[in-house]
Amino acid sequence: MATINYYTAEGLQKLKDELQDLKVRGRAKAAEDLREARDKGDLSENAEYDAAKDAQGLLELKISKLEEVVGNARVLDETNMDFSKVLIQSKVKLKNLKNNMVLDYVLVAEEEANLAAGKISIKSPIGKGLLGKEAGDLAEIIVPAGKLQFEILEVGR
Repeated sequence: MATINYYTAEGLQKLKDELQDLKVRGRAKAAEDLREARDKGDLSENAEYDAAKDAQGLLELKISKLEEVVGNARVLDETNMDFSKVLIQSKVKLKNLKNNMVLDYVLVAEEEANLAAGKISIKSPIGKGLLGKEAGDLAEIIVPAGKLQFEILEVGR
């Protein structure tokens, strides 16, 4: 059974644009690479042709997976959401109780995650540990490096 994932309108549009680009430009480049490799002679001993076929197969796999993601994507309806709790698209201000660092994150779908931009996936250990919490709550989260404790300072949009 396919998993439904929720995205912002912009996030879903980026996925659709990437899919369209792969279908149009990606497939055209793969076909051109195959054509060039085929023109180089005997296909049974042509490593360049084999590499082009492999690249084409990987491209089609990526397209297939992205089509599945886009097909199961839903735009997030924020009209009935409780913004006092940490949910997808929540902005969360955290205080790491070990080193007193204050961190700001936005919880997003896995494909929209970008740590450099402060966007973490709701499927990451920290994202999972924060879901459903409110300002003032403590979150104890197990990450690969060990156990972290956070105090949730603010939850917003």
